[in-house]
Amino acid sequence: MSSSKDESGGIPASNKGTWTSFLKSIASFNGDLASLTAPPFILSGTSLTEYSGYWAEHPVLFIAPAKEQDPEKRALAVLKWFLSTLKQQYSSRNEKLGSEKKPLNPFLGELFLGTWKDETGEIGDTVLISEQVSHHPPVTAYSIFNEKHKVRLEGYNGQRASFSGRTITVKQIGHAKYHLDGFDEDYLITLPSLHIEGLVYGSPYVELNRSTLIQSSSGYLAKIDYSGKGWLSGKKNSFTATLVHDSNPSQVLYTVDGQWTGDFTIKDARTKKEIETYNAKTNKITPLTIAPIEKQGPLETRRAWAKVAAAIEKGDYETTGIEKSKIENEQRELRKKEKEAGIVWERRYFTRVDNDEKFSALAERAGVVAEPEKTGGMWVFDQEKYHKVKESEAAAEATATSQEPGGALAASA
Repeated sequence: MSSSKDESGGIPASNKGTWTSFLKSIASFNGDLASLTAPPFILSGTSLTEYSGYWAEHPVLFIAPAKEQDPEKRALAVLKWFLSTLKQQYSSRNEKLGSEKKPLNPFLGELFLGTWKDETGEIGDTVLISEQVSHHPPVTAYSIFNEKHKVRLEGYNGQRASFSGRTITVKQIGHAKYHLDGFDEDYLITLPSLHIEGLVYGSPYVELNRSTLIQSSSGYLAKIDYSGKGWLSGKKNSFTATLVHDSNPSQVLYTVDGQWTGDFTIKDARTKKEIETYNAKTNKITPLTIAPIEKQGPLETRRAWAKVAAAIEKGDYETTGIEKSKIENEQRELRKKEKEAGIVWERRYFTRVDNDEKFSALAERAGVVAEPEKTGGMWVFDQEKYHKVKESEAAAEATATSQEPGGALAASA
């Protein structure tokens, strides 16, 4: 099933009336917009659990700080890596689909697992684990690690959306932590706020606002201030960033400015010399390798949402609604049975904690406050759970191999 689109962009002409009605409904809604049911034609076939993958689509930049011996340059490398993630995180869907679409709301326990394979042997494989740790409120937790260079990123985030004027404002709640084993060094990363523009024209796109802080345990603090195109001046997706040290916060060490969807320039603020120009458009991403759907578990994103995603791609909105409702109703029934039995869903890879010491130490230095009441608690990657899962998978694989023709003989040889 296909439908024509008007020249303004993302909304099919046949659905403009429904779109207008939807805009009116969100304009009069006072709560979190995430709880509203969106029209099927503005849905993406991608679940929110997949968004965690945007953090490391440039593995060479993700592990670059581990190769830097100078702590000042390491902090700059972390800043550069973070800035390189923004285009994929907040603009790639608009470029691919023609407008920003509403992602599928993950169900509790949903998993998205993958690996950025390294064919050179220099970077090493980088692993992604993303899990929906809470449904009410919706929260996704993630862990990304590269064993070769001992680099780890973990974090969690939820979102609260509201309508103001002609835009949807989204506050991201949560944080990320970047860790370098080789230097026993940590970085706390706060998440930018964003707003969805272009709603009136039916071509939604993301613009970032406010700021991001990156506080390191070595004393360096990066601040990124975002600004979008105004009515009369400015460039879309613009930002300015500075890097300072706690010992002399008035002394700017480096500046970075430009567009997170295009070029940005890194300068030494002390010498005024340009160090590097990065082009977000020409730096190619490394594709994430995931298991074929037939080999995925029932909780894995692509398998769980396969019928919904296929219907969305075909433009079959009736089937989209039917298949999506099936999953949502199954989840409601499962949660109901758990509540009646007094069972609490066991997260596979993450654990809720009352206090995260690494976060607290860096948050105090940066003036950041956690909001655990808005994310169902604070979530950390649980190494013990991870190793148990790997041991279980290895045992299952060994059993399957032994049951193949000649398998037992080969295993004992």
